Amino acid sequence: MKDTVKKKRNNLSASLEDYLEAIFNIAGESEVVRSKDIAECLGVAKPSVTRALKILAKKGLVNYQPYGYVTLTKSGIAEAARVAKKHEVIKSFFVDVLGVDARAAHDAACRTEHALGAAIISRLLGFTDFVNKAGRNGYDIAKEFRKFHKSRHRGKNR
Repeated sequence: MKDTVKKKRNNLSASLEDYLEAIFNIAGESEVVRSKDIAECLGVAKPSVTRALKILAKKGLVNYQPYGYVTLTKSGIAEAARVAKKHEVIKSFFVDVLGVDARAAHDAACRTEHALGAAIISRLLGFTDFVNKAGRNGYDIAKEFRKFHKSRHRGKNR
C-alpha cells in the first residue's frame, strides 16, 4: 500500500498539490469543504475544481461525490500536510530570515513550494531554526542580514 501511495504522490502536478493544500486549509477553518469553497480559495472555475477532484479521488487522496462535501482520505491528509509544511517552511524563511513582506512571501512560497525537494526544504527549515535559535542567544543573524541587504540596495527598489 505504501508503494502505491508513493507512486500516486509522485504523479501530482503543482496544480493538484494546490488543490490538496486548499482543501486541507479550508478544512482547518470550517467544518465542511465544498467545491465552491475550493474554487474561491484558488480563484478558479468550478468545472476546474470538479476535474481536479475526480483525479484526486482516483488517486485515493480525496472522497468526492458531485454536489457533496469534499474530505481528504488518510493518504490525502498526509500528502496535503506535506505540501502545507513545505509552504510554511518557505514562507517562514522568506519572512523571518530574509525580511520579505508576508504577502509577497506567501505568493512566492506558492510558486516555489512545488519546485523544491525534501532535502532543500529540510535545510531551509534547519537554517530557519538555526537563525531563530541564534537570535534567542543574542545574535540576530536575520536582522544583520536585513541591515546588510538594505545597505547594499540603498536607493534601489528592493
